Amino acid sequence: MKIKSQIFISALLLCLSFSARAKHLAGDTSIWSPQRANAWYASHKWINGANFTPSTAINQLEMWQADTFDPQTIDRELGYAEGIGFNAMRVFLHSVAWKEDPKGFKDKVNTYLTIANRHHIQTIFVFFDDCWQANPKPGKQPDPKPGIHNSGWVQDPGRPLTTPADFLELKAYVDDILTTFKHDKRVLLWDLYNEPGNSNKKDKSIPLLTKIFEWAHAIRPEQPLSVGLWDMDLKDLNKIQIENSDVITYHNYDVPEVHLRLIKSLRQYNRRLICTEYMARPRGSTFQNIMPMLRKENVGAINWGFVSGKTNTIYAWDKPMPDGSEPKLWFHDIFRKDGQPYKQDEVDLIKQLNGK
Repeated sequence: MKIKSQIFISALLLCLSFSARAKHLAGDTSIWSPQRANAWYASHKWINGANFTPSTAINQLEMWQADTFDPQTIDRELGYAEGIGFNAMRVFLHSVAWKEDPKGFKDKVNTYLTIANRHHIQTIFVFFDDCWQANPKPGKQPDPKPGIHNSGWVQDPGRPLTTPADFLELKAYVDDILTTFKHDKRVLLWDLYNEPGNSNKKDKSIPLLTKIFEWAHAIRPEQPLSVGLWDMDLKDLNKIQIENSDVITYHNYDVPEVHLRLIKSLRQYNRRLICTEYMARPRGSTFQNIMPMLRKENVGAINWGFVSGKTNTIYAWDKPMPDGSEPKLWFHDIFRKDGQPYKQDEVDLIKQLNGK
């Protein structure tokens, strides 16, 4: 979910000079060994899928709030995913929706997991997020702005964290969700923080990143924990992310040769890899040139966008179309709302890679 262009250079990773033995934040028994992480990955079919928000939701709050939670659309659209062989979807939670109704929020998460499981899909849940609008508010969410990518997406928590009470409230949220679902086989992985440091926050996100790793390691769910790499210039954040993640996740929207260099660099950490964001057609990251490479390299493949809808992610990050007309080349997304593919050859390729 980029706002600025990212070019991944292997030398930037190497200069981070991480220790071979992770000096993580929560004690020597908390982080998985490379052997355990690799065994976990090997126990699954090749992980592939998409970042998923139902087409009827403009953001995480509209997805999870009681008035707009839409299990019928979720069921229908996860059916599209099952039909092309996707087995994992990445889904964003939100602390504001939990705070409004903790029990109701967990009930809806359970309903979502039940639907996804019925379609043979496991879920990667995301807690915090530094992307897009900084002031999430409960209640009715705004209508999409025509032709503007993610015009209503909201950060979590968004606001600056200035007091111990802020962290206590977020800790209660993380503890509740992880404790409730820490043994749930329908959850594939916990992605604790999406793109920390984005929206020009940079190292201001270090305190919350450090805290969520501490909270999650203390609970130690059965599923692996990770925070994806996304900007190699944020060296202090990257160091925390790698040293405290059970498996390595990352984002890359670049052309194949640049993407492959990143994969080769990340292999120095001897852990299996999952790309949790890729595929932006105008940037040269497509299903045809990236997904087969990830399959060959045995790297998990989770593209951005699934069904075209209120998030407006068929439009580019930095090229709005205020008249709301359909772009000649979609930026993200695979399906129209009625289940028709945007590009039939893409869907045919995905099905082929999944043996469908």
